[in-house]
Amino acid sequence: MKEMLNSNERLDCGTAFKIAKKFSKTIEEIGQIANENSIKIDNCELGQFGHLDFEKAKIEVLKSIEPYLDEKRRIFCSKAREVAKEGCGLKAMRSALKTYKVDVKYCKLGCFKEKKGKQFIVRTKTWIENADGDLLFGKGKTELLELIGQTGSLLNASKLMGINYKKAWMHLQILQKNSQEILVSSKQGRSKQSGTKLTPKAIELMENFGILQKDIEEYANKRFKELFLSKKK
Repeated sequence: MKEMLNSNERLDCGTAFKIAKKFSKTIEEIGQIANENSIKIDNCELGQFGHLDFEKAKIEVLKSIEPYLDEKRRIFCSKAREVAKEGCGLKAMRSALKTYKVDVKYCKLGCFKEKKGKQFIVRTKTWIENADGDLLFGKGKTELLELIGQTGSLLNASKLMGINYKKAWMHLQILQKNSQEILVSSKQGRSKQSGTKLTPKAIELMENFGILQKDIEEYANKRFKELFLSKKK
């Protein structure tokens, strides 16, 4: 095993799984051998530690694991790997876990028995309204646009969201009416240019809303720690 360590004298998560398969061992046995020989595990393929690269997260991946999340938005290591193997791949899985803040518990290599996460978490919900109180932009509308952009189809986007086509279509019409912007363009046919695509304005709105939401969450967490978690003098 030692000859398969990386430059930091650690055993990469992916290498551990290859060793297990090659020698017909369970991954738990490989983790135990590593532990007995004081070999540390590196570069978790689910992105929990190490330096593996990420890509832009896809909502489809989040949707595929949501049925397996517990009340603290955690997923078993084995289940996340299983879902990744069935379709999206490990890179897409770790990107979704990181972006959508899904924690992993019970590492198959025994790196952690359970990740408990933060004891206290402050939640925020952000949306944008016009002067009449009509919704211009929010999390659900952003999700619909993201799925349209990723699938090229309002029908496929509605299926992934778990709503019927008519409801998705109405969401889109209301969003375009309230924002007074054309957010999607559709073209019939079977060519690469056909289907439903996001307009540059829709992409700009999504990106700006993402930045706004992130800034609000970071400030809320900062103030939460200052007000509730700081030590009293």
